[in-house]
Amino acid sequence: MSDRTCLTDRARRRAAVRLAATAAAALGVVPAGARAQVGHVPERSPFVDLEYRQSVTVFGGWYAASKDPVGVAPQSGPMLGARYDIFLGGPASFTARVATVSSERTVLDPARFEGRRVLGTERRPLTFADVGLTVALTGQKSYRGFVPYVHTGAGLATNFAGADPGGFRVGTRFALALGGGLRYVPSGGRLALRADVGSHLFQLRYPDAYYTPALDSTQVRAAGASRSAWTRNLAITFGGTYQLFR
Repeated sequence: MSDRTCLTDRARRRAAVRLAATAAAALGVVPAGARAQVGHVPERSPFVDLEYRQSVTVFGGWYAASKDPVGVAPQSGPMLGARYDIFLGGPASFTARVATVSSERTVLDPARFEGRRVLGTERRPLTFADVGLTVALTGQKSYRGFVPYVHTGAGLATNFAGADPGGFRVGTRFALALGGGLRYVPSGGRLALRADVGSHLFQLRYPDAYYTPALDSTQVRAAGASRSAWTRNLAITFGGTYQLFR
């Protein structure tokens, strides 16, 4: 075999090796490219990571009080408050809230005749403070800027007042908080908006005087009636949020 023939065979073998290497590289790249096509291109995805880990919100709205059996519970009124959220991990955040309601309540004197028991109204703020857990339904992401969530918490409800002339007082009560809402988080900024719908639950206790017959031999509450009542009160609020710490 001539030297020219050997050189030609070597060139062919080198070309074949190069072709095989190119094909193997192509086979390795194609699946990765195919996988990249599944779902959304990152730049076009409706889901965006939430960058900030804490936030402060100031909110206002309306507190719609439920009616208790006697009619002496704090009544509906405007609500104003603030909340602080700290991201814990996954979809969960720790939430601390405080809010006050501009409220009034009816004052009764159970010792009077039935038609003359109402002494008037007492205007006194009703304050809530609670801590709890907020769970984002989209995880640590927003969907087209929106983050729906649910919330549960526990704390106190108080009107910082003693007993009225009839012996009834709201006092400081254990309270539960349940609800949900929606955040709107524009990309590229620290400001966000929030809307909440929630329920504040707390228990009232009635004094013994409500169960004692008065001058007309009637009483505010029947002798066998419950000495307490749970109130379930709706709150609808809207707020502005400032986000902190990435």
